[in-house]
Amino acid sequence: MSLHIRPATLHDVPAIAPLFDAYRQFYEQPADLQRAAQFIHERLARQESVILLAQDDAEAAVGFCQLYPSFCSVEAAPIYVLYDLFVSPAARGQGAGRFLLLAAEDHARRHGRVRMDLTTAHTNRTAQSLYESMGWELDTVFRAYTRRVQ
Repeated sequence: MSLHIRPATLHDVPAIAPLFDAYRQFYEQPADLQRAAQFIHERLARQESVILLAQDDAEAAVGFCQLYPSFCSVEAAPIYVLYDLFVSPAARGQGAGRFLLLAAEDHARRHGRVRMDLTTAHTNRTAQSLYESMGWELDTVFRAYTRRVQ
């Protein structure tokens, strides 16, 4: 299987939504295809994120990654937060995740971002292995905290 990776458009929302819904379920959220489609549609319509879509030769969506523009105050420079990376189970083991990460890196470089940051579950060893094999560095200096406000 060969893969084609390109920036998604609003036209791609129906293809991305089931992948995004599956991604959310991986992180123990209830299935909600309508919510997934609405969220993806809003991000693209408002130009609040960049979604890179991986398609097979038949143009079926097999994976995606979502980049959120942000800034690093310490470096005083723009960055991307690579928040979502997902490959459909049927397409795993064929390099889609690696190609999506490479495409994200290329996109970030071309758009003047100095780095990308990501987080993953402590138990997601498969993803950690991929990231580390591609030169991503585990942050051992800073701790990540979160606090719900609603």
